Amino acid sequence: MEITYTKRGDYYYPDLALPPQPTGDIGRFGRMRKKYLKEHQPDTFALMLIENTLMQHLIDIDRQANEQIDLIMSQLAQAEGVTEDLKARNQLGWIQAMNSCLARAEEWVIQEIIMA
Repeated sequence: MEITYTKRGDYYYPDLALPPQPTGDIGRFGRMRKKYLKEHQPDTFALMLIENTLMQHLIDIDRQANEQIDLIMSQLAQAEGVTEDLKARNQLGWIQAMNSCLARAEEWVIQEIIMA
């Protein structure tokens, strides 16, 4: 890697620039993963910061977690018979069942993806 210098006054300063950062929202699960890495795997966290891979990792984790939640929720709802028919007959029961599916899906994602 070639380093160039710029002269300012009597001194030469290196022309350094950071590589471009990935853009995107790290979301709820990305923030949870960041906190987990910071508190429980500080060496990995520091290495990812140094290698400039942390932001992309957090964006990927958030995307993967949300995809898994959608998949698990649909599977749980299908297995438990939570259908549009139930929604039409008993809205509060449908909401309760879907919230139960969501809570279980999020718990699985936290244990298997965020804290892995």
